[in-house]
Amino acid sequence: MPEALDFIVNRTDLRQTAFVAGRDSADSTLQPGQVLLRVDRFAFTANNITYGAVGDLIGYWSFFPTRDGWGRIPVWGFADVVRSRHDALPAGERIYGYFPISTYLIVQADHVSAAGFVDAAPHRAALPPIYNQYARVAADPAYERSREAHQALFRPLFTTSFLLDDFLADQAFFGARAVVLSSASSKTALGLAFLLSDGRREQCTRVGLTSAANAAFVAGTGYYDRVATYDDVGALASEPASVFVDFAGNAGVVRAVHQALGERLTYSCAVGVTHWEQMAMGAEVPGPSPVLFFAPDHAVRRSGDWGAAGLQARVAEALRRFLDSAAHWLRIVDSRGQAAVESVYRAALDGKLDPSEGHVLSL
Repeated sequence: MPEALDFIVNRTDLRQTAFVAGRDSADSTLQPGQVLLRVDRFAFTANNITYGAVGDLIGYWSFFPTRDGWGRIPVWGFADVVRSRHDALPAGERIYGYFPISTYLIVQADHVSAAGFVDAAPHRAALPPIYNQYARVAADPAYERSREAHQALFRPLFTTSFLLDDFLADQAFFGARAVVLSSASSKTALGLAFLLSDGRREQCTRVGLTSAANAAFVAGTGYYDRVATYDDVGALASEPASVFVDFAGNAGVVRAVHQALGERLTYSCAVGVTHWEQMAMGAEVPGPSPVLFFAPDHAVRRSGDWGAAGLQARVAEALRRFLDSAAHWLRIVDSRGQAAVESVYRAALDGKLDPSEGHVLSL
């Protein structure tokens, strides 16, 4: 069995990290109903930096406890059942879900079905339920073995994209005729721009805001009608009534966009903080106050409307279309080991990940 390791981060200084002996290990004693998972591979993107940046505000640090003052940043990926004390979950099963950057994780399996199970560990009971659900890939309609890396990378991000698209359409785009997306090269923004561009949302044009370094890439995806750099936010003054979807979380960018759009800004939606060191949360800006979009809340609503399986089927169908379209710009990068995890983490922290690459890691 591999050595048990946890990658931990100082909760008040995300640049301070360490690898420590794993909280769970191959030798851990399991209680009835518990299952030991070996975390196999997981994706890492700017979204995972958001988990750390707002970990105390939204509770992301609470999913996978560690030593005081430190946290384990959550990731999405795949794991295998190593040992089990639940009769319905045998060793050898492959699982998709929400994990720490660790070698092992013990879960308290409950509500087990052919499709999956819930981690009913007491410390997770009050947390958003969508993060506590694990899929058994053998019966998962969204799973494709040939696209496992793509699904680790995009499935959670694209689910947010899908829910954002659905939310905006449900609100008739707040009367807007354009959607402005900051951090336009981020994978969640690309997913939303794709959905807005696929012919069902023709009433809205897509405007991507990005750095000068990423402008050519963003334009090359074909998902945006127009691309502007952060140095040219004033160009938004010529846009029609617009919704602003903010994935960057940069207070200066938010203020500049609000000023440029003025009275034509009909709604401002805060989603991520790829610019985590310039977080905009609580900053005063002209016009409508930014409203946090928390995808799990909208997922609960749509699960009530369509059923959980209905929501998953809609997301899976849209994700397949998006992955087909992404083939011309996406390159998967598989890496293994502590050095690789540390390198990708720091590149994401510094905003230096190549937007054309998708990083899938293993410890």
